[in-house]
Amino acid sequence: MKILLACQQSPHTYAIPAYGFWRTYFVAGLREAGHEVIEATDVDWAHGLLPLTSEKRGCWRDGAWSRTLALARDTRGIDLFLGYLYPQQIEPAAVRLLHDMGIPTVHFFCDHVREYRRLPQTFAPFDLHWVPELAAMPLYAARDWPALFAPMPCWVPPASRMVPDDDQPAITFVGRNDPLRAALLTQVVHSGLPLAVYGAGWAPNASVPVPAPPSWRTRIADWADYYRRQGPGPTWRRLAARYHRRVPLPATDFTPWAHPSPSDDAYATVLAHSAVTLGINRFPDPDASPALPSTYSRLRDIEAPMLGACYLTEWAPELEELYELGTEIEVYRDAPELVSKARSLLDDPGRRRALRVAGQRRALADHNLGCTVTRLAKFLGL
Repeated sequence: MKILLACQQSPHTYAIPAYGFWRTYFVAGLREAGHEVIEATDVDWAHGLLPLTSEKRGCWRDGAWSRTLALARDTRGIDLFLGYLYPQQIEPAAVRLLHDMGIPTVHFFCDHVREYRRLPQTFAPFDLHWVPELAAMPLYAARDWPALFAPMPCWVPPASRMVPDDDQPAITFVGRNDPLRAALLTQVVHSGLPLAVYGAGWAPNASVPVPAPPSWRTRIADWADYYRRQGPGPTWRRLAARYHRRVPLPATDFTPWAHPSPSDDAYATVLAHSAVTLGINRFPDPDASPALPSTYSRLRDIEAPMLGACYLTEWAPELEELYELGTEIEVYRDAPELVSKARSLLDDPGRRRALRVAGQRRALADHNLGCTVTRLAKFLGL
């Protein structure tokens, strides 16, 4: 198929959460599956993620979608529009015009369960929603918007699809520090397992300036946005949690186990060659107990097995739909189970290799973009 793609492409690097890899995954994965990818090369989609004023955002949105529509009119035979865009980047009228031009529109979005209790209205005009979180499907059903559960879009280079013959004796996690992750990994540290953590915030860094506290206007805007996304109940619980007195948890200094974020070239090596690669799927949820946090499957749950990692990840409901647990990947539900399974895997190189081989085979065969686009096309009757 000929696919018009909008997935945060940009020629610039902005001080916003990582976005550049999405183009690599989408474009390379679609092309490997035999699809032709069309991009509006004069549109800086990531610019729409910046904290713009209403006027500047409106000007950016008008320009981005005008150029995208012009490309759609000038390009013969486009079969599908596929987007990964945030609500503030979407122009519903333009999406409807694509539909009127005979181009079905599909929208991928992730992190629903962390971001929303009520879906934004700007998602409404798409013909189909690609949803990677099972808990988000009822949100679409409640709005009567067509949705399909499918895995995260992921692609790894063919050179990185080799199961390693040897591995480093470490339990490895790659990702920035946050309170939920730190609480979990503190128990791993205390168990004596050989932990290695890569990413920002795990070791003190005097060269990194401490940001100034947000202004009251910024705080009000943040709370208003949270209310729009989550509704009154979660907002009240967040307020209560914010101002409730808590006994402070003992802080763990992760410096002995901390490493800088790996470069793009080293990232695949770190994941593939660690004896056990960890996934952490918990997220802050005002309705969940800190002792039993809510979880949903992340991109790493596809990426690590594709790279041939021996993968031990936090249980999430999607994983039972994606893998044969215990055979293709291994899962844990709490810190004691993480420690027990990690120790068992460290002591059993044969099982580590079996998980690598089976997990990679399943991820590459069933969770590639070609399989997902085939399902999307079938749903749309293409």
